[in-house]
Amino acid sequence: MRGATSPIKNAMRCSNLNLIYAKEIARRTEMAKEKEGGEKKAQKGRTIKDKWKLKEWYKIKAPSMFQYADIGETPAEESEKLIGRVTEATLSEVSGSGDANTSHIKLRLKIVGIGENHVANTKFVGHEFTSDYIRRLARRKRSKIDLSFDVTSKDGVVFTMKTVAVSEHRLQTRLKAMLRHKIQDTLTEEAAKRAGADLVRDMLNGELSRLAAKSLAPLYPLKKIDIRASNVVGEIPELPSAQPEIPMEPVSSDAPESEPLPTQPSS
Repeated sequence: MRGATSPIKNAMRCSNLNLIYAKEIARRTEMAKEKEGGEKKAQKGRTIKDKWKLKEWYKIKAPSMFQYADIGETPAEESEKLIGRVTEATLSEVSGSGDANTSHIKLRLKIVGIGENHVANTKFVGHEFTSDYIRRLARRKRSKIDLSFDVTSKDGVVFTMKTVAVSEHRLQTRLKAMLRHKIQDTLTEEAAKRAGADLVRDMLNGELSRLAAKSLAPLYPLKKIDIRASNVVGEIPELPSAQPEIPMEPVSSDAPESEPLPTQPSS
């Protein structure tokens, strides 16, 4: 019959139309994905920018035993998020002296509350010496004695102390054990005589190290002994009537590293 379309031609025409339709759907889907991705990127960028706009700056203050010295500033969206953060500062920075002899002592201060004018108050939770300072102590042909133990102050505050002692020459194992026991006994006894805040003061200014070195002299005169780290277990009570101040210049428990020990003149 003239003008009639064969079934084969109809099938081919439908197949071509389906292919064109499928390609168009794929093209529009790809365009939609690209548009959505661009919107998400723009929205993400705006979100980060908005978060920083919401942050406020807070001044960090040292506790009363360090005369409420300024430690620095930190940003936060909410003041509650600052509670519990631990910040570090060297003793020379906190004291404001800039003394290089205390730049190796790092204080760990924990934020415990937010006061007026965006001031973050802290408490002392421990200290440690820098790793490079400890490495300089352990030289060849020397013995290094490490020790960790707990002491309790007169007002019941528990401290974990970590000491390091260095001798001029190598020591026997038995002598090392005797020195360890003497160090622990001396510092435990001295800690029981002091309140928590006073113990922190004498620990950082070197007074406890000097007393320990003095007690060890009959056994063996060590070249150096230090309390290289501490950790406060509990709360140190405030002393409103008489706050202990950390001296600017620490007490040395040995001769300076840069100067030779004095010798007897030959006759």
